[in-house]
This record gives sequence, structure tokens and C-alpha cells, in this order.
Amino acid sequence: MIGAAKTGVMRWFATHMPTRESLERNRFIRPFAGTVLRSDLWRFNRRSVPRGVALGLFVGVMIPLAHFIVAALLAVFVRANIPAAMAATFIGFPVIYVGLVALAYRIGEALLHADAATAIQPISHTMGATGSGDLLQRVTGAGLSTAVGLFVLASVLASIGYLATSLFWRLWIARKRRARLEEARALRSARVPPVPQAGA
Repeated sequence: MIGAAKTGVMRWFATHMPTRESLERNRFIRPFAGTVLRSDLWRFNRRSVPRGVALGLFVGVMIPLAHFIVAALLAVFVRANIPAAMAATFIGFPVIYVGLVALAYRIGEALLHADAATAIQPISHTMGATGSGDLLQRVTGAGLSTAVGLFVLASVLASIGYLATSLFWRLWIARKRRARLEEARALRSARVPPVPQAGA
């Protein structure tokens, strides 16, 4: 049952994930194709994949439209793995996104309410001085409370995604090394001839 579900998920990803060829044909990506399609941005390694996952989660939560395009373009600047970044943007899939927005509104309301109760109001003061409140609302297309909550959620999920992917990558590499060592030991033991018994 679990195996069938995994196969179904993998098939769905394979169907919906853009390829290098489809990105090359995309009219928004085409002007940057030479940069976005660089081979180093499509290699899977311990640095680029966690960056890609973190970037994709952040973009998927913060930006309601054109996740793939934004993630692919931003991946160039942070040298993130583009397939990982695009895959992680699926956190913004409409069914999930509705729940995220509801949670973001509660988080934003709580933060702004707590901020209003303080004498110095650090959040409101910072947003007013830097214009970050207006920027968040433009980027997310949401009201101030929801926009603040989405920023908090995006930052937390991106951090968790980065740490979890880094840990998974280390464990996976360690497992591969152990498997290679065991295989090498098995080959060595197969090549060593048996010691003849005394009196044989």
C-alpha cells in the first residue's frame, strides 16, 4: 500500500515537474536560459540541494503564483539546485496553501497584537521605517497580518527544510560509504584462499 502511494507520488512529480527543456522554452525564462540552465545548478550535491529545498519552500509559501519560474531564477543567485527548488515549491499547492494562509493569519494577528501591547512596538516600527510591511503585502497579495504570518511560516519551513535535507544527505552518504566498505570486505574475503589444515 505504502509502496503504491510512493509510486503514485513519484509519477505525479515526474508529470508535473518542469524539465530543462520546458524551462528553455518558457518565455519568461528564455532571456535567462544561458544562466538558469548552467549544469552546476542542476547537479545534486550536499550544498546545493539543501539550499534548493530551503529556497523552494520559502518561495512556495511567500509567492502565490509562478512558483517554478521565481524559484528557478532565484536559485541562480544563491547557487541552489534548481530541481530541488522547483520540487519544494509544491508546498504552495492550492490544497496546502489554503491551510497555510489560515495558519499565517493567526500567527500574524498574534504577533501584531503582542507588538501593539508593547511600548516600543518593534515590529510595527521596523515595518514603518523600512517599508517592509508594504513589500510583504505586495509579494504575497495578502493583508498585513497574513503577510507577516506567511513570512514567519516561510522562514521557519525553509530553515527546517535546509536542516532536514542536510541531515538526510549526510545519513545517505554515510550509508553509501558503509555499503561500499562492506562490499569491499566481501570481495577481499572471497579472494583470500582458505588456510590449509595441518596434516591435510
